[in-house]
Amino acid sequence: MGSMVGNLLMMLVDRICLARYSSDTLAASGPAIYTSMAIVGFFTALVGFSRSCVAQAFGRSGHGEAAYQAAVGIFVGIVLSVILMLMAPLIELIPFMSNRPPVITHLESQFLYWSAYFGGVMTLNMSLSSYFNGIGNTRITLVAGLIGQVVEIFMTIGLVFGKFGLPELGMRGSCISTLIGTLSILAFYLFYMPGEVWVRLRGLVFKHSGFNLHDMLSRVKKGFALGISAGIDNLGNAAFIWIIAGLGSIALAANNVNLTVNYIGIVPLVGLGIGCSVLCGNAIGEDDYPQIPRIIFVTLAIELMYVVVISFFQIATPELLLNPFGLLDKPVEIQRASIATSRVLWTYSLAFTFAMTGSSVLESFGLTRFLFVTRLVLMWVLSIPTIYMMTSGHVGDASFLPTCWVIGSIFEGIIGVLYFWRIWSAVRNRQNGIVLRQVEG
Repeated sequence: MGSMVGNLLMMLVDRICLARYSSDTLAASGPAIYTSMAIVGFFTALVGFSRSCVAQAFGRSGHGEAAYQAAVGIFVGIVLSVILMLMAPLIELIPFMSNRPPVITHLESQFLYWSAYFGGVMTLNMSLSSYFNGIGNTRITLVAGLIGQVVEIFMTIGLVFGKFGLPELGMRGSCISTLIGTLSILAFYLFYMPGEVWVRLRGLVFKHSGFNLHDMLSRVKKGFALGISAGIDNLGNAAFIWIIAGLGSIALAANNVNLTVNYIGIVPLVGLGIGCSVLCGNAIGEDDYPQIPRIIFVTLAIELMYVVVISFFQIATPELLLNPFGLLDKPVEIQRASIATSRVLWTYSLAFTFAMTGSSVLESFGLTRFLFVTRLVLMWVLSIPTIYMMTSGHVGDASFLPTCWVIGSIFEGIIGVLYFWRIWSAVRNRQNGIVLRQVEG
């Protein structure tokens, strides 16, 4: 959670800088960030499945088998990182498929081009951090994250505005600073990764019996469903922003201001979900299924306490949260719509708590196909079409924006309920969808 709070701070600085730089960078940053998250999120989630494999291996056999599972994940991470970087020329064309103003789409294109490069490094970092998280050594990932965040915050301010002797690059500067920050995290992980993991990686690639294709395919197959689930989730968030544009410029501007306030309510929770996933994976590896409900209960208790505190500020003092992101400079109509929206964001934070935690726990079981099917049906077959049809009847009505958030929250809550039902069934039947190969040494 400490690491994710640091990520939140880094994200807030980035959004504040873009909001202060110009209205165009603020308008472009919302769609660009969510689109890049949809793409990068697929790769990082696919590779991130390694965390569950390492956690189970560590719970079952200790460091030796955990190192082997980490090596498999690192190899997959290297391959996917290269693929994502090679896709940069294609990814930068995505914004031009929309009908938004040319100046906005040009800025979005800049962001997406660079997102392929910092996303590639993030993918590799995910494969490396999976080892430390999987064995419960979260202090390493916390320190790595803090180093990257300090570097990125400094570089973001410098490269966006041209401070500290650095060039003024605006939107491009925000992306380059993210790349530099992720590279600093990569260097830290490479330095602290135990030699046993590198030995396992070399053995995996160069052993006399040949390349172990089965381990690769098994990891990619499970991770692919998880990556698709994360991708369609982030793409659904991007589609939500595009749909909101149908309510008019006032609603779109109000929504852009509230996006970061929503991050405050949900991003730190992701760290708790990761911790819950690791502990559940260890318990599954130890065949200690009765421990899993206790782990989930404690996680939810901490998460809900955080949601209550943040929700209080979103409801009682929305201006305090919104003003740093440009609300003061906006017309009265945008301020009114922004404040009304902030006061319903608690519904999404609450729903997200159960959906995110349920998703993390199911990942530790290896039940990634259920995650994918549930997310696909609830979000893309039901939620997104419902919101689209309802906004079609309220074109130009910015007051309908809070209702859109509540509708999305309801469907997210239903997803959470289904996830927890599946967890209960998996615990009762002592299921485990991750089959780990016993390794020598």
